[in-house]
Amino acid sequence: MGAVNKNASPRDFSLWSIAVPAFGPSLLFGIGEGAILPIIPLSARDMGSSLAGAALVVALIGIGSLVSNIPASLITAKFGERLGMVGAAVLSLIALLLCVFATGLLQFGVGIFLIGAASAVFNLARQSYLTEAVPPFLRARGMSTLGGVGRIGLFAGPFIGALVIHLVGLAGAYWVAVVAVAGAGALAWWLPDLVSSQGAPSAAPMPTVRSLMLAHRKVFLTVGIGVLLVSAVRSSRQVVVPLWADSLGLNPAVTSVIYGLSGAIDMLVFYPAGKVMDRKGRVWVAVPSMALMGISLLLMPLTTGALSLLLVALLIGFGNGIGSGLIMTLGADYSPRHGRAQFLGIWRFLSDIGGSSGPAILAGLTAVVTLSFGIAATGLLGLAAAAVLGYWVPRNKPVPR
Repeated sequence: MGAVNKNASPRDFSLWSIAVPAFGPSLLFGIGEGAILPIIPLSARDMGSSLAGAALVVALIGIGSLVSNIPASLITAKFGERLGMVGAAVLSLIALLLCVFATGLLQFGVGIFLIGAASAVFNLARQSYLTEAVPPFLRARGMSTLGGVGRIGLFAGPFIGALVIHLVGLAGAYWVAVVAVAGAGALAWWLPDLVSSQGAPSAAPMPTVRSLMLAHRKVFLTVGIGVLLVSAVRSSRQVVVPLWADSLGLNPAVTSVIYGLSGAIDMLVFYPAGKVMDRKGRVWVAVPSMALMGISLLLMPLTTGALSLLLVALLIGFGNGIGSGLIMTLGADYSPRHGRAQFLGIWRFLSDIGGSSGPAILAGLTAVVTLSFGIAATGLLGLAAAAVLGYWVPRNKPVPR
């Protein structure tokens, strides 16, 4: 098994040198997740769940990820990034098989929760690995590519799952995920080891999560709030397009095309955005990304048909796409060398809180006022995220290396 030599000249490094083992697992993990996400509520309904119960089962993935971020950071710090990813793949395989062979809704729900927990470990370990393996001058491109290939997997997964479901039934989607996750674990096993810690080990004890929160509280309470807002807007944007399309009376096929084209634009711009972040600075992408999404969401209630909604959805996809890897890049920038995994665990916890709260805020405002008001309020959150990041990112400098 090879190794990434951190003592070599950073300018000699190429992302191609770790492309397959570093980005391949993310692509495969994304395919597996994409294959099952549309099927989870249908499986729950087949087991006798109500509509509300099916929605709760879907939410268990996010809940599993949220509560597992801090434990995931401790696991990664103890066993290392490579073994963390392999272990996450094994846990995900067990969870998927539990879903396939579940005889009741409780067993199925446990399996879905464990899939979320496994994704937390996997995502944190891969981010920590790239933070260490990729030199700073390529960091944003590395993180943007990592986010981009994951989105490609999420985009392709439902189509692959649909083909297998057509052949073998609903369980076929879970078998697609089993194969994809097994492949991700196998690739992660062959990930080059990091050899930056050669020589005498550090005498300093491993920092605790509490000590890191106190030491970096200024970053968490400034840039971290911006990250929370970014995640809230991103998670809401997955809901608003189909909901508004339905309110306009568009048929599901048209809605799917609009949603798919928005996702396609999202996937096409991740690498150029990473290049801008590396060369110009993070704020040059962070502010435009969230400003575009905020403006797009404010415009959405003004759309009156398929064409105008498509144009707004494409703008949302472009804004989200140029922000690919933004949260991971900022986390890597501000993370200390000693205690990095725990810091990133806190960072991902903030991101997941935003991701969970965005749709909840939208749902609450829609229930109390109207859907258009809820969408517009989400747009204001996007503009707030742009303002917070625009103000604090240039001021709170990353930890010196």
